Amino acid sequence: MKNLGLILAVIALVGLLVAAGCSPKRVSRIPEDSVTDLSGKWNDTDSRLVSEEMIGDCLVSPWKTRFVEQHQKKPTVIVGVVQNKSTEHIAIDTFIGDMERAFINSDEVTVVASAAEREQLREERQDQQTYASEETMKKWGRELGADFLLGGTISSILDEDRGEKVVFYQVDLTLIDLESNAKVWLGQKKIKKYIGRARMSY
Repeated sequence: MKNLGLILAVIALVGLLVAAGCSPKRVSRIPEDSVTDLSGKWNDTDSRLVSEEMIGDCLVSPWKTRFVEQHQKKPTVIVGVVQNKSTEHIAIDTFIGDMERAFINSDEVTVVASAAEREQLREERQDQQTYASEETMKKWGRELGADFLLGGTISSILDEDRGEKVVFYQVDLTLIDLESNAKVWLGQKKIKKYIGRARMSY
């Protein structure tokens, strides 16, 4: 009888777990700029906050003031390659987009299209030479050349033991003068996250 009682208890527990797993999920909308961190992995919040902080630091560095004083115009910047050297998948395009947005919204620099975007634009310009009217046709040789290129890496270190882990991210960015190859700004941002075991509540 004791074994029967134990079997019935196990069956009841399994039934509850299955029912819980089959129950519909509750979904609610939250503000897109809210800070969320469910898994501890790099997410949209990290991308947005890191890009805003690093671009803000870049724009207050001496390189920009020197350029404006020498050329009497805003510098033109292109955001190039950012390599993902971390231990996880990171949406690099999102991070690059966040940095471009921070640059453009500052209104302190001009941002030009990336290499991939330029190829698409050149194809469209070539198409216009055949099909667009002469009045609206865009001419060749009028692209805006960049003065500086921004690129960098995202790295991570994972330390894990018995269901607890600490993940460390390091973002390194470099701004380079395209004419002289001089590095005019070096930025670094570090993030450390602790992910603990979930506590059971009864």
